[in-house]
Amino acid sequence: MMRTKPIDGALAELREEIEGYAKEYGLDYHPVVFEVCDYDTINILAAQGGFPARYPHWRFGMDYDQLSKGYAYGLQKIYEMVINTNPCYAYLLNANHWVDQKIVMAHVFGHADFFKNNYWFSGTDKNMMDVMANHGTKIRRYMDRYGQDAVEVFIDKVLSLENLLDPSVLFETPEVARRRIESMVDEEQEDTGDDRSSALKSFMRTKARSEVLPEVPVKIDENEIHPESETERYISPRDVMLYLIEHAPLQEWQADILGILREEAYYFLPQRMTKIMNEGWASYWHSTIMTKKALKASEIIDFADHHAGVMAMSKQNINPYKIGIELFRDIEYRWDTGKFGKEYLECTNMEKKENWNKDTGLGREKIFEVRRTHNDITFIDEFFTPEFCERQQIFTYKYNPRTGRNEVDSREFESIKGKLLQSLTNFGSPVIEVESTNYKNRGELLLKHIHQGVDLDVNYAAETLKNIHFIWKRPVNISTTQEETETIVSFDGKEIKTNN
Repeated sequence: MMRTKPIDGALAELREEIEGYAKEYGLDYHPVVFEVCDYDTINILAAQGGFPARYPHWRFGMDYDQLSKGYAYGLQKIYEMVINTNPCYAYLLNANHWVDQKIVMAHVFGHADFFKNNYWFSGTDKNMMDVMANHGTKIRRYMDRYGQDAVEVFIDKVLSLENLLDPSVLFETPEVARRRIESMVDEEQEDTGDDRSSALKSFMRTKARSEVLPEVPVKIDENEIHPESETERYISPRDVMLYLIEHAPLQEWQADILGILREEAYYFLPQRMTKIMNEGWASYWHSTIMTKKALKASEIIDFADHHAGVMAMSKQNINPYKIGIELFRDIEYRWDTGKFGKEYLECTNMEKKENWNKDTGLGREKIFEVRRTHNDITFIDEFFTPEFCERQQIFTYKYNPRTGRNEVDSREFESIKGKLLQSLTNFGSPVIEVESTNYKNRGELLLKHIHQGVDLDVNYAAETLKNIHFIWKRPVNISTTQEETETIVSFDGKEIKTNN
């Protein structure tokens, strides 16, 4: 059972102090509502993506169990949770030390500023607290009507597809936005009082059209926006979940749930795309506010201990807090000293370059600009320099079975940057597109793996094909390249086949 309460007394006074510093530094955010809770409650919130009300599913219980055990065994501790909504909700752990509460509040204001101002969050629904609760209510109704097992099995299949998204869907051209708004107006006129999701209404329109009009295969061209007609409309080929809503033989409740899970996946997508930047920005501001404004002499050791723990790097994984904060600091330093632009980049005198200082003072302005426009991939691609890599002692590691340890695999900058960017591209998952919804003219689904230097894991792909088949009800295929040979992996409902 979750137990949260608004902050009061000394915590409320502390909040006013920290918020004053945040505003003084120019942070801009939606109102922040702080609540305090015990560790069991913060585990529940973390397991549910930060939201107090979600649809019922076993994975939330599994995540909660892992978080609880991690805390019990001293392996991990959650200090705060902050949600991208308006107002922005933040949860503080009641067991935090006083200096931790200061750090957490400053960190939260950094996140809130990032949520409001970063371009990739501009299209997210800031009323998601209510939306998530409504989703939970609807799915519970479906469970009551069609059975918990049937609904939960369907959710399991759909969740395996939540990486098959297209980031460009987060933004709309004016023409697409106009058509969507007109469509919404039409729906409101036709369906006054109808609480069905937009995905379900779209599904119902498609179903109605298919009953009176011949099926016309959708021509896919990612470089062209197709005006919506009576028989087709443009769908991004990477938006696999929307293709299934529009073309799979779904029941109404299945289409609605698929639309719900797609909406939630796109809500969380910007957070996944900006993990390094978001945590780096929040860490930059908690560090700045604490060291320049809020820290008392008696709190220095506690702050240093906490901050060092958060910034620790391992050989196995990149720490987004560490990489993010150090890159923002590096950008600020470079733009304060003029270490950017054509003249600096073309300078071949290493001594002059090392001592370069034009005293331009543009650092703070630059990091605010970067915070507004970039995501993790563009952030790393543009600002992760050889000098930064060397100063931070960033290497790539590889497990050595002979010694049983992770050892340095490469100190070469291009190799290190390339592997880092590769791990960030589509979150390390393969990029998949819909190639045809009528493959072989037999109503089969053909997907295409966009090869980016790493072969598709066929075993993993086979399991995903089985889940898509469950939804599509007909054979599902995916084309890929294995050892420079074009290969098609198929599932017909009975067995996996591979054809070269």
